[in-house]
Amino acid sequence: MTLFSLLSLVSFLLVSLSSFSGTSTNAATFEIRNQCPYTVWAAAVPGGGRQLNRGQSWTINVNAGTKQARIWARTKCSFNAAGQGRCETGDCNGKLQCGGFGQPPNTLAEYALNQFNNLDFFDISLVDGFNVPMDFSPVSGGCRGIRCAADINGQCPNQLRASGGCNNPCTVFRTDQYCCNSGNCGPTDFSRFFKQRCPDAYSYPKDDQTSTFTCPGGTNYRVVFCP
Repeated sequence: MTLFSLLSLVSFLLVSLSSFSGTSTNAATFEIRNQCPYTVWAAAVPGGGRQLNRGQSWTINVNAGTKQARIWARTKCSFNAAGQGRCETGDCNGKLQCGGFGQPPNTLAEYALNQFNNLDFFDISLVDGFNVPMDFSPVSGGCRGIRCAADINGQCPNQLRASGGCNNPCTVFRTDQYCCNSGNCGPTDFSRFFKQRCPDAYSYPKDDQTSTFTCPGGTNYRVVFCP
């Protein structure tokens, strides 16, 4: 979301330079692991979706240069043999194999690979709310990981409570104060609720300075639900 708008200005230049130089880079690997004491239905764009029981993992390979990508958990899902159904949180148009983004509230791992200076940019975002605790960490590249493991659902303000999760105020109130539609907004009491509990995560759309992280291009990653 906000990460992608931050990168849009430089991505065209990078692609042009890479094309000119003939530079090629390898795909990144993402291991998605469920450590929750319940089943989740992992979703990835690109990637699709998969049911993960407790302790199970799913690995996806993502092409170099991919941007506007995200991974999240869906909860309390039911799908038929054709992969059609519904989830309480994170639902993507009633499909097991996600081709579009999920319905809030859902904790998001967002990333863009091989962008400015051949860096990967990644974040955990609560701009679409929170449903499942998450860790998003590199397994190579020598850079730090991030996590949001607080009991946000249990402590969620009454105005933001949702079945299975905790909404971001933009989802509830849809005002410029919370959604930053004009591009000019700051932290609020609601965003501070999220930030105090998960200081590494995006708490509102303009929370770039403390919430966007980088690793060298070619890094591999692990996303863990309920770390």
